[in-house]
Amino acid sequence: MPRPFTWLARVLTVLLVLGLPLAGAGVWSVRASFPQLEGELKLDGLKGKVTVYRDKTGIPHIYADSPEDLFLAQGYVHAQDRFFEMDFRRHVTAGRLSEMFGSATLTEDRVIRTMGWRRVAEKELPLLDKQTRRYLDAYAGGVNAWMRRNTGFADRSLEYVLLRATNPDYRPEPWKSADSLAWLKAMAWDLRSNMSDEIGRALAASRLPRDRVEQLWPGYPYDTNQPIVTRGSVGERGFDQDVEPKKVDTEPSGVAPATEALTRAAEAMRAVPSLMGDPAGGNGIGSNSWVVGGEHTASGKPLLSNDPHLGPGMPSVWYQAGLHCRVKSPECPFDVTGFTFSGVPGVIIGRNDKIAWGFTNLGPDVADLYLERIKDDSYLSMGEWKPLTVRAETIKVAGGTDVRLKVRDTMHGPIISDVMENAKDTLPGMEATLKERADAVALKWTALEPGRTADAIFALNTAQDWQQFRTAASKFEVPAQNLVYADTEGNIGYQAPGRIPVRTRGDGTWPVPGWTGDYAWQSTIPFNELPSLRNPPEGYIVTANNAVIDPARYPYTLTRDWAYGYRSQRILERLREAVKDGGTVDVAAMSALQQDSDNGFAEFLVPRLLDVEMAGPAKDARDKLLRGWDHTQGAESGPAMYFNAVWRHLLIETFNDDLPEGARPQGGDRWFEVVRVMLDKPDEAFWNDTTTPRAETRDDMLRRAMARAYDELNDRLGPDVKDWRWGDLHSLELVHQTFGTSGIGPIEWLFNRGPFPVAGSDDAVNAAGWDVQDGYAVSWLPSMRMVVDLADPDKSRWINLTGASGHAFHDNYWDQAPLWARGETIPMLARQDSVEKAATHTLTLSPR
Repeated sequence: MPRPFTWLARVLTVLLVLGLPLAGAGVWSVRASFPQLEGELKLDGLKGKVTVYRDKTGIPHIYADSPEDLFLAQGYVHAQDRFFEMDFRRHVTAGRLSEMFGSATLTEDRVIRTMGWRRVAEKELPLLDKQTRRYLDAYAGGVNAWMRRNTGFADRSLEYVLLRATNPDYRPEPWKSADSLAWLKAMAWDLRSNMSDEIGRALAASRLPRDRVEQLWPGYPYDTNQPIVTRGSVGERGFDQDVEPKKVDTEPSGVAPATEALTRAAEAMRAVPSLMGDPAGGNGIGSNSWVVGGEHTASGKPLLSNDPHLGPGMPSVWYQAGLHCRVKSPECPFDVTGFTFSGVPGVIIGRNDKIAWGFTNLGPDVADLYLERIKDDSYLSMGEWKPLTVRAETIKVAGGTDVRLKVRDTMHGPIISDVMENAKDTLPGMEATLKERADAVALKWTALEPGRTADAIFALNTAQDWQQFRTAASKFEVPAQNLVYADTEGNIGYQAPGRIPVRTRGDGTWPVPGWTGDYAWQSTIPFNELPSLRNPPEGYIVTANNAVIDPARYPYTLTRDWAYGYRSQRILERLREAVKDGGTVDVAAMSALQQDSDNGFAEFLVPRLLDVEMAGPAKDARDKLLRGWDHTQGAESGPAMYFNAVWRHLLIETFNDDLPEGARPQGGDRWFEVVRVMLDKPDEAFWNDTTTPRAETRDDMLRRAMARAYDELNDRLGPDVKDWRWGDLHSLELVHQTFGTSGIGPIEWLFNRGPFPVAGSDDAVNAAGWDVQDGYAVSWLPSMRMVVDLADPDKSRWINLTGASGHAFHDNYWDQAPLWARGETIPMLARQDSVEKAATHTLTLSPR
């Protein structure tokens, strides 16, 4: 997202002083863009009448007689509520933010233009099914119909009123189908799996030998934390859950050593705005999704739960909606309700009349960094100098002169080190490690190859059974997701999709030399050989970014950088306990499990803390708060506050002295696993503080962490530990993606909301993440929650992080946020009679 707009501050401050205090003008500016929700509107492009029902939360259910009318209306409704968000997103994905915000966003534009997201989206259009292109065109027609009806700055949103002050010549362009496709590249970027781990290893290697670096990325604990798929392997007909594996070679291939040199390319990647909101650069993206078969449910039909973990924003990344053909038929096959993206037609996660599905990030290794040797406009490849592919880009800058950008590509992909100043200055260090010269860093990433993921959206929306669902999943190429499934016939399932590379050599965990040809991608894993489950005997399937399958039973490397299974194992344990001896679960039980705040690492760390000899107020705090603590992390919990403060300081004190900035711990279950192993090694080298003359041990650092934690909380929350509450510091502020970081208090007041105290923590099931280097503020979280009941669609429940509207001060701008923070949900209606009964507004869209 754009950095604070210092260029904006001066002008907007003047406007606030002179203009907005005029109450009448201020109210008019705020309310002028609120959408019409009642009556009738005539739109170009419609063939028949469309009805839009909205309940008190503003969630629309759209009813039409043809798919084209349905998606045209969806485009119109998205634009009514979220057009500024849509316009901002398409400028990000096209590398054109500077046209809106001036030179402050040039870095972001350079990086995205270098990767060429928009160019790839334009190449994808002709590859899609004709039907998909019709739907995209219809959706664009709906957005443009709204734009033609709302031509003034104030008519569109308050953001445009403020933007006009600094960029009066800006006019949004008509919406195009490629604008929708380009958003899928942003989705892929934020879910790009292990790239941050690849960079982190290389950064750590600038200070530590390789064996100590590997210690910081331990292997997945398959013996204690179950993977998603525990049976089956690849047989003659593809992956078969009933086939036992032959011997599988699990040893990694040779990998080139990493160096400090190339890792400065990380600066280029971190410059890209995270539209789905992962401030941890890939580490914060997770999700929970699980499905329980009817033999274990009160209704006798499956239940499906999903809560994707993304970054907070105002408005939320998600938009709830129902898309319904009045008469479902082969010509009009849609009857789907779920979470959508503004700017993209269809439903991304949800249910239709027959099936339900959910996503978690599979996290396969689909991106590699290649070191390159460059001479003039050529690069070295297997002993030959080959010409670079070169193109010129022009970035238009509001209030400034155009900027020319030269983009260079090797056979592996764009040279990302070109777009950061000083990136090349680090490359000579390569010689010390590889004994070879490297001049640049290129990015190879599956999302930079045109694909058909847009086809998958509509195929999922209309799938009626397991086979149709798998056919839809086969088209979901980027980003690869764990897909869980349930249907009204009682079936449950899991499918891993995606375009996942098979490497000639290496496992993708370290950057590699590109000039040798030894680390090429030779193919992708065939879809029918990707892991899959249907109706497993235990009657439930759990995915929480844990390992998909034990490599001992699977011949391909998906990745070696999974989440470590603390969340998934907790969910499994809770489900096993609930269904033992014939027990069952219902929607309320599934929702309660989403709120589980248990800290899975506390059982390992707390006993060690209690064993340490110490004195003073930190000892008193420890004894009062941690003895007898049940490891839950409610917003009102004093023990959770102290424990997490201790954890924060333990990581900082133990590892910051050994690691460069960018490789230091941010928290999460990888560090749980690192420290868990170290707790049994009191003299492990990482315990020693290299900045002091003495040699510290484990107990020294545990003692220091407890003392530092006490001092911090005493300063911030007061000396009485009974007044300490986790939610006082572990809180959420909903920040607008542009004006919310303006640095101008009155402007931020217009758009931002909060703070809200929040329960949970990084790798609790209720995963409200925070960065130990920065403090306790929530930086990623369950961006929505959904529980689908396949027995009765109207008993399903859901909640969004903010609200349907993107218009500040609208009733539905943030009305769901307090409910979300309290762990509450609202009905996820699907039947037309229920939708009509709940409707507070009815709008008819008619042909002009």
